[in-house]
Amino acid sequence: MTQEHSAEVLQSPASQRLREFLRTRRQAWQAGVPDFEQFERDLHEHMMNLERECMAEELARYDVKVERLEVGGVSYQPVLQAAETYLSSAGPVRVERHLYRPAGRNVKSLCPLELRAGIINGYWTPRAARHGAFVMAQLPVGAAEALFAELGAMQPSRSTLDRLPRTLSAHWEAHREDWEAAVQVQETVPAEATTLALSVDGVMAPLKPLAAERVAKRAAAGKHASGPTGYREVGCGTLTLYDREGERLQTIQYARMPEPKKVTLGQQLQAEAQAILGARPELRRVYLADGAEINWQVLAELEQTLSATPAESCQIVDFYHACTHLKNGCDAIWGQSSVRGQAEFARLKVLLKEADDGAQRILATLKYHAGRARGTRRKRIRIELTYFRNQQRRMQYAVYQRQHLPIASGVMEAACKTLVTQRLKGSGMTWTLAGGQAILTLRSLLQSGRWGQAWPLLAADFCSPVVIPNESMEVSLPLAA
Repeated sequence: MTQEHSAEVLQSPASQRLREFLRTRRQAWQAGVPDFEQFERDLHEHMMNLERECMAEELARYDVKVERLEVGGVSYQPVLQAAETYLSSAGPVRVERHLYRPAGRNVKSLCPLELRAGIINGYWTPRAARHGAFVMAQLPVGAAEALFAELGAMQPSRSTLDRLPRTLSAHWEAHREDWEAAVQVQETVPAEATTLALSVDGVMAPLKPLAAERVAKRAAAGKHASGPTGYREVGCGTLTLYDREGERLQTIQYARMPEPKKVTLGQQLQAEAQAILGARPELRRVYLADGAEINWQVLAELEQTLSATPAESCQIVDFYHACTHLKNGCDAIWGQSSVRGQAEFARLKVLLKEADDGAQRILATLKYHAGRARGTRRKRIRIELTYFRNQQRRMQYAVYQRQHLPIASGVMEAACKTLVTQRLKGSGMTWTLAGGQAILTLRSLLQSGRWGQAWPLLAADFCSPVVIPNESMEVSLPLAA
């Protein structure tokens, strides 16, 4: 059987054209040194033609021609046979296939070939869709289209590429909790991990007018939506494992389009933390964020659900965020460009980081100068004084460093930049909630190192068993990675 199939491939039109191309190429050397880049392009095209022929032949085997079949317990009868073009990783493949429809009017027909092979969105083969989704997670649609055109294999259109992430995201969201749990159980917590750091933050992203309006209406009653017109906060969350020396081992990233109180993001972090602590309950929990109240509310709710874990926990306000407030206070006291102000900021910054009573001494300094200042200067100093009073218990940086705990949310800032800013905030971009979330979901999986585990779950959701009565045929074939 294998020899017969190989012989058919060798006799196919594409194979014959490939042999003729190689023969002609050998003869070209008699006239001089031919262009190698041209050879690369031509060889690639011939190989893609051969791959498309093999793909079409194999895909046709997934078709079904019977009088009746069942899918999901519903009986279907044949209604039409017609050719259809599918996009493979080698380019378009045209195949004859049969369509079936259940009894009744205005009922959508189905294609057994697509269900058995796992065709995505009625067009993409599984591997082609995986490639398309990967590229769309990284690049704007125009750049993605140009990249595929340059590579010279499959060349999906801009509109086709634009629809793909939203199709995949709709399936992911329908199974999100189960699939995230399925991905989690495939991972192990590094044996050397001693600390689990949880962080929450946000970054403003541009929404289309209707999406921005919906987010604003869902905001808490009487609360003004912050940020520039048309911009809303995308929530970002990270869970990072550190060893006893404070070296980062692993980071899981999540991002959600704007929603009140970051509810879904909090649920995702909770499920992830419970999975990690279920395997390693002795891990110390560190909650790390800036001074925004909503972020600490989300983290406080997380701690309530995790507090039964025997290990201790602590809260740390990001050191560099604290330094920003310290700089504002120094500018208010001594002047933004003054030599004295710059020198005092450098001194107090070291004090805050290295002295056991650093936060208290910063408070004393701000309190002293607030009492001596007047007018606007006093108001500015008191703003920073209030901040340090509220966050003082989270600023024991000298103690944290001796315990090799993270004091800065660099991991969180990086997530905001790489997950959201680099992809959603390009020139002229605006997003719907669904469209933005589709990209964020793909990027979260990629940047968390979970793409390989997540893709089979997504691809399998487009594959359904097709039952032919009176025959031992119930097929839901595994999909190519």
